[in-house]
Amino acid sequence: MIEVVDGILVVDKPSDWTSHDVVARARRLCGTRKVGHAGTLDPMATGVLVLGVGRATRLLTFLVGCDKDYATTIRLGQGTLTDDAEGEVTSAPGATDLTDEAVAAAVATLTGDIQQVPSSVSAIKVKGERSYHRARAGESFDLPPRPVTVSRFDVRAVRRLVVDGLDVVDVDAEVTVSSGTYVRALARDLGSALGSAGHLTALRRTRVGGFDLGAAHPLADLEARQGEPMPVVPLADAARAAFDARELTADEARTIGHGQRLPSARPGRPEPVAAFGPDGALVAMLDESGPTARSHVVFAPPSS
Repeated sequence: MIEVVDGILVVDKPSDWTSHDVVARARRLCGTRKVGHAGTLDPMATGVLVLGVGRATRLLTFLVGCDKDYATTIRLGQGTLTDDAEGEVTSAPGATDLTDEAVAAAVATLTGDIQQVPSSVSAIKVKGERSYHRARAGESFDLPPRPVTVSRFDVRAVRRLVVDGLDVVDVDAEVTVSSGTYVRALARDLGSALGSAGHLTALRRTRVGGFDLGAAHPLADLEARQGEPMPVVPLADAARAAFDARELTADEARTIGHGQRLPSARPGRPEPVAAFGPDGALVAMLDESGPTARSHVVFAPPSS
């Protein structure tokens, strides 16, 4: 029987797999049903998929809010229903006259704190139904814009080519975005800002918070280790890698463990804080936004 280790398993997701497919496979490989993910990747996308195993599933709520890095290719001159290469082409104005300077100027308008309308095929609910169901059924509807942050939008290459007789421009870029940002929508909006259309042809997530591709294991490698312990980052190590840490005394650890409050170490910080006991174990995730620290979640010892 495989020993279940509480912690984080970072997978390099292959293309054509849904995030749910990877979670289902990880449950079998880890020998437990208690596996979840910290934010989905579309089937066409590859890269970092952070999985929580055992008690670490309780960390996933906080990891979802971490910023993320992506490497992507945006095709300008052609738009699709899904804003990526998996959707049918809905517009093809071409990109004959786009200059590198125009691309750079449009990228600048999509960098920083922006208002973004999510992709119509997102999982956002519209009158109780997922918007992707409505979009694929041909319905017309509007999603309200919401604030997101694109802290980095670096163009690495601009390539001009002809696809099915249409002049298009492929832009290879790397982006760092806040939680809730749709990279597909960035592609769509870059095309629109240039008076054309745009969609993603490639997307690879290279980092989620403190976990990058260097920590990620190809799914095929994990499957080759079936029946062996999985390379799970232990719970305390994972929390230290992803969050600010607060070291507690034994008395403080007992106080937090009983659901009581302590004075905040740094009042006013909005990010969750990982609190550790003298033995190095993760005691709780703390909210120190106010003058007193309260626990978001307490990690009780595993039952014997």
